[in-house]
Amino acid sequence: MDRSSLPGPVKAIEMHDKPIEDLANAQARFFEKLEATSQRWSERIQSEATLASELASKLTTARSIPDAVAACQDWAGRRFEMMAEDRDHLLADYQVFMEAGAHFLWNVWQLNSPAVSAQLQGAGAAPLASTAFQE
Repeated sequence: MDRSSLPGPVKAIEMHDKPIEDLANAQARFFEKLEATSQRWSERIQSEATLASELASKLTTARSIPDAVAACQDWAGRRFEMMAEDRDHLLADYQVFMEAGAHFLWNVWQLNSPAVSAQLQGAGAAPLASTAFQE
């Protein structure tokens, strides 16, 4: 069906669907990424607690100072590896969230752009107004 033959309110509803659907999809992807990141950092905290527990166990069973020093060296080496992994994950998470945020804001901007508002008003609809980012 040709859009020009649709009545004003029907045409306006149809024009609202795509930008709103894109915005909802962007929001859903953002929250999926947030959930995955949260899960990864929770697992990371658990692995750090396990590492600390293993160190405590090794220190309590150490029979000499060289044994205790070796346990501390092993712990420090693994801890530095984990810090490097943290850095990599943090940078990757930052990039993912910046891209998702930019995509989300692009969709909001498209919804509130003068061209979209003019098209919607021409179709008999009230302009969209998003107050989520105006405060």
